[in-house]
Amino acid sequence: MPAPVDRRPLALVANPSGDVYGSDLQMLESIQALIEDGFDVLAVLGSDGPLAERITSRGADVMIRPFPVLRRADASLGGVVSLGWRGMRSIGWLSQLVREVEPDVVYVNTVTLPWWILAARQAHVPVVCHVHEAETTDGRLVRFALNAPLLFANRIISISRASTEALISAVPALGKKTVPVYNGVTEPPVVPAPVRSFDGPVTLSVVARLSPRKAPDVAVEAAAILRARGRDVRLELCGTPFEGYEWYEQELRDRADQPDLRGHVDFAGYVSPIWPALERADIVLAPSLREPFGNAVVEAQFARRPVVAAAALGHLESIEDGRTGLLVEPGDAAAMADAVEALLDDPDRALRMAEDARASALEKFTLGRYRREIAATLRGMMQVAGRRSGRRRSHGASREVLVH
Repeated sequence: MPAPVDRRPLALVANPSGDVYGSDLQMLESIQALIEDGFDVLAVLGSDGPLAERITSRGADVMIRPFPVLRRADASLGGVVSLGWRGMRSIGWLSQLVREVEPDVVYVNTVTLPWWILAARQAHVPVVCHVHEAETTDGRLVRFALNAPLLFANRIISISRASTEALISAVPALGKKTVPVYNGVTEPPVVPAPVRSFDGPVTLSVVARLSPRKAPDVAVEAAAILRARGRDVRLELCGTPFEGYEWYEQELRDRADQPDLRGHVDFAGYVSPIWPALERADIVLAPSLREPFGNAVVEAQFARRPVVAAAALGHLESIEDGRTGLLVEPGDAAAMADAVEALLDDPDRALRMAEDARASALEKFTLGRYRREIAATLRGMMQVAGRRSGRRRSHGASREVLVH
């Protein structure tokens, strides 16, 4: 039998895909937290994509293994049952994969991968699920079905109070397992210039997926209202649609091509890094109808740009209305236009609000704070499960990795 060898603790991180949007990028910071805390990390992605290269650049390994992922299209009782059947069939080979890799802890990124939780428990490995969602609009039975698998997780990390409350409203017993950890948001490489005066044309920006949930259509209508009032504004949309939502982007483009907006709405696509786009902005709009946290708001605050946001879920935690931003009724384009107009008429207030918001964000939403809390949560979970760093593993354990 091969002799065992000493090693660093290993975390297996399961992520739905290789995309590079909100929860994916937050997972990247979780990987960084674990590496800095002395872990080796293997990330298993459901599909390839640009995230894989970013993971390996941080010093972690990547494995691409297609597995079922819960999507919004499955958020019906029939969809849950159908996807659940496919997911249950995957638990066996996922559990075998966990046994072969021999991690000390499994970290599941988002509630869309419940079979990973069950597979880790079947392999007798402690599992932590990071919940980025805060669904409250689906029926009670659907919400219970979506969240019940979290009962098998040893610990749940939620990204906000809104996310925690949504979990508990669906499955009350989850409250005992849940630890809130606000997202950590990357700061700009240099301190941005303060917001400019509003003497000339004004640029409004939205940084978000082009999807009905994110509601950039509300920002488009707000821009149309402002232009009808004689305000010289243009709107920049930074984002792309999910696969299957190309129709929504086309609707936005068709609306932007109407005479009242033609030539005044720019589709910038996916923008990374985001700081040049925020530097171009005078005011940032965050119209999302159901935002569990909202990294885009914090990025705008770091960039010293005033924010007008929908008063929804996580926005209520990142914005103090009237001091660090303005909150308006979700879905109300006229209210959003009114709030923008109030800032245009009082540039001193807009500047003061942006500065107060930056100070608040630096206090609550930095990466350093986030990484410390993530690492401490996973270390604590290992200790509770009796796993210690430096556990010994046989040379015979194998793991196939795809390194970009």
